[in-house]
Amino acid sequence: MPNIHVTAQVDPRAKIGTDVKIGPYCVVGPDVELGDNVVLHAHVVVEGRTTVGAGCKVFPFASLGLAPQDIKYADEPSALTVGPNTLVREHVTVHRGTKSGHMETQVGANCFLMIGAHIAHDCQIGDNVTLVNGVTLGGHVSVGDGAIIGGLSAVHQFVRIGAYSFVGGMSGVAADLIPYGMAVGNRANLNGLNIVGLKRKGFHREQIHELRKAYRMLFATEGTLKERLEDVESMFSANQLAKQIIDFIKSDSDRSFCVPNNVATPSR
Repeated sequence: MPNIHVTAQVDPRAKIGTDVKIGPYCVVGPDVELGDNVVLHAHVVVEGRTTVGAGCKVFPFASLGLAPQDIKYADEPSALTVGPNTLVREHVTVHRGTKSGHMETQVGANCFLMIGAHIAHDCQIGDNVTLVNGVTLGGHVSVGDGAIIGGLSAVHQFVRIGAYSFVGGMSGVAADLIPYGMAVGNRANLNGLNIVGLKRKGFHREQIHELRKAYRMLFATEGTLKERLEDVESMFSANQLAKQIIDFIKSDSDRSFCVPNNVATPSR
């Protein structure tokens, strides 16, 4: 049975899992689904067609699934899905999707959303992602598995943040960041590979060494991006880390890439 504080307002139509704890002055809407062992601390608001996965913990004054900040939004029945075991700290806001973004915002499993982070409508967040205090993601941003975005950073709408990449604190990211890349600054430039993160995630030394070679070739000053990409693909296609970067660059996107200071912004 759920443990619901007497001051909480939980709509009887909401689907509440086993061993759920809902603290003082929380508000849970009629279309909400809370998985088993979810904990909502005091003053949490969960509204809209929002699903919160098993084992999630949501701290005071966070709000999940409220209407997006989009003037085109016309109260369509969009959704928010939060994966299991995600930790949502105080004052975090995550908005549901819009018609222009396939109607859903998604947050993966085992994420850590620190105080004051904001995830706008239609964002797609992978598993094991960390958003440090005050991070702001514009609408339609995608963040790959294992990425870390430093405190007070802002990511422009439609930007892609690659898997296992790292964004330094107080950065403004207006261009796509490759997987395993490290970016910092306003506007953020590519500052090499996230080597520390790669080692912490247990990638083999040989893989990382080859990835460094591929990176240097890809962002050399000679030739065009297309030529360098072809060279990297022919030489490092067996390296799964390098291949992920290649596929990321070749995939369809309207935005440019974060590049090192000494490299011109590549055209597609």
